[in-house]
Amino acid sequence: MARFSLPKTTFSQQVSAIALKKIIPVSIALMVLTLLLHNLPPQPEKLRLHPNLGYLPPLEMKGGDPYIRALMRTISASEANDPKPYSILYGGGQIDDLSRHPERCITIVSGPNKGNCSTAAGRYQMINITWYEKAALYHPQPPGIMFWQSYSFEPEYQDAVVYAWLSDRQFWGEDLSQLLQQGKLNRVQKLLSGTWTSLGYGIEDNSLTGRLPKVYQKMLKEELKNAA
Repeated sequence: MARFSLPKTTFSQQVSAIALKKIIPVSIALMVLTLLLHNLPPQPEKLRLHPNLGYLPPLEMKGGDPYIRALMRTISASEANDPKPYSILYGGGQIDDLSRHPERCITIVSGPNKGNCSTAAGRYQMINITWYEKAALYHPQPPGIMFWQSYSFEPEYQDAVVYAWLSDRQFWGEDLSQLLQQGKLNRVQKLLSGTWTSLGYGIEDNSLTGRLPKVYQKMLKEELKNAA
């Protein structure tokens, strides 16, 4: 009876088989990793510190009048110049919970109100009373009827309330956007200085007050470009 034998596997074939077994899992892993990286949400650009103007982060709110948006960023540059302005407390502390206004009264250590305390918080440093008053008028997502619910203090809602407030011609007695389009920033600063005292013409100027026109022009240039 004839005997048949299978050809012996060469050494090179054995090496190739082993290499293939290792390459296939690695290739699959690389493909999966590529897909995961491709589907990651875009990461925000690292916020830069301007050497003379500090931090000038964009708004969380999308859309709107570029002149009012530039004004909002100018207010926050003076009131809450910080890389994380939406969660800042008076005095520089930070909070994690923005489900409502924090209502923390921080002792004022200098200036005309020294010895008192302030609940100012967020990008626009709104005290709790002002926040609840304006949120009742302008908040796009009012709380439910349950007594323990409150107006969300999340970044987009801080922006939305202040945007609507600054756009309210009846409240201010003038059209702020129109004044800004006419180049009357000083007039707008005077109108707002009773609310945001660091804007000039108030009682609490700070190191950035004199440079706010420059801040505004820079912010307006960015906002007009983004709106185009």
